Amino acid sequence: MKTICGIDCTGCSWKESCKGCMETNGSPFGGECVVAGCYKADGENCFIAYKNRLIEEFNALGIADMPPITNLSQLIGAFVNLEYTLLNGEKIKLLDDSKIYLGYQVEKYNSDRCYGLVADDSYLLVCEYGCNGAEPEIILYKKR
Repeated sequence: MKTICGIDCTGCSWKESCKGCMETNGSPFGGECVVAGCYKADGENCFIAYKNRLIEEFNALGIADMPPITNLSQLIGAFVNLEYTLLNGEKIKLLDDSKIYLGYQVEKYNSDRCYGLVADDSYLLVCEYGCNGAEPEIILYKKR
């Protein structure tokens, strides 16, 4: 499977439902891919600058007990689109299952919970959850 960014898709558990990056012009699951957008615009330099900017934005949030972010990876929305319970009991999902975002998971200091980070051109999302995404809570959902 050929990709725009050069990532190796052979180990991806989603590859059976993927239509391929090159074949879909950067929309392998039907939604846009932030990484493919960078590569199509100005190549690897654009992507590196974009990723570094997002890392800086996440680190600037000053979230308590969150270690410094040093990397972000491509993540399909369906993998990271957790369902959150609002104060009124309503359940919502904030992401698009078909999009590819940049994100990461880090362990929360002094806790058995993790922080999940997801970003695209429009938003930063930081959530906290237990094992296997249990009991997710929105920490920050911010327009960029």
